[in-house]
Amino acid sequence: MSLRIVPAPSHPSTTTPNLGAPSAPGVHDTLRANLSLSTSAAPKASAPSNTLSSHPLESRLSQWRTQQDHLKMEMLRRQFGIAEPVRRQMELQIVRAGEWRPAVFGATAGLHADILSGRDCEIGWEDVFTGEELRETVDFHVEMEGRFRMGEW
Repeated sequence: MSLRIVPAPSHPSTTTPNLGAPSAPGVHDTLRANLSLSTSAAPKASAPSNTLSSHPLESRLSQWRTQQDHLKMEMLRRQFGIAEPVRRQMELQIVRAGEWRPAVFGATAGLHADILSGRDCEIGWEDVFTGEELRETVDFHVEMEGRFRMGEW
């Protein structure tokens, strides 16, 4: 693996001209082909176009965190051998599987997983706006009793 810092561009840089409308491949696109009504319609498109409605920066940003994780694991493998990335991935899986976040503390993303992945100093959109602002919060003790089924006989 290469030590690429930025993800490879997956967004196409060029498009092929198409005679049909991109949203309806068999329909003549008068805005792109011809505005006069006296001529006959252009031939139908042979294949539907593969247009992406997202910006190239959006596709790079969606792959950014994955690329950084791969780079970090590759550097750890080169420096310490294969055991270090394997150990870190195992610890991360254990933490993600057994982590419980009380709602009274905000039920934020796992702090332990953030520490193991090196993101404990980052503040993301999800950390500030959790979507739970308008919900009624439950008492910590009520939540613990429900989790450990203390009220059941």
